[in-house]
Amino acid sequence: MNAFLHDALRGQLPTHLVASDDLPWVPEGEGKWAKPLRFLGDRGFVELLRMSPGTVMPLHRHTGEVHVHQLSGHRQLNTGEIVGPGDYVFEPAGNVDWWKVVGEEDMLAFAVVIGEVEFIGPGGEVRAVANVQTQRAGYEKFCAEHNLLVRQLRA
Repeated sequence: MNAFLHDALRGQLPTHLVASDDLPWVPEGEGKWAKPLRFLGDRGFVELLRMSPGTVMPLHRHTGEVHVHQLSGHRQLNTGEIVGPGDYVFEPAGNVDWWKVVGEEDMLAFAVVIGEVEFIGPGGEVRAVANVQTQRAGYEKFCAEHNLLVRQLRA
């Protein structure tokens, strides 16, 4: 970028730095925690996801696309594929899957979720939903219960 353009744009771009170490790990069930990084209006959310070995992400469907970059640990997809550190997984809207954390260490992943995650019961019914509203509500509730500052994580 040339110096003129750099000077012209200084302070004009909507950059939002999030010090993720200052954000809490919000429990989302046995062996599962999420650290919200950004709530994308009503479109979706960005988070760090941590899960303990043996924890299963149950059968679910994505209404929008999902992008996941595996940071540490391993998980086995229902297809049998193993996702490890450095791997990237794209899930298109409509994708239905489940997976399990395998190995001896926690799985840590950076995820961008557009739309909803619909958790599916044995009869095909939607048993629960994770979306920007539920994730934000869980974060705000956890902060209130632990007397933590609710950070501005909205788009």
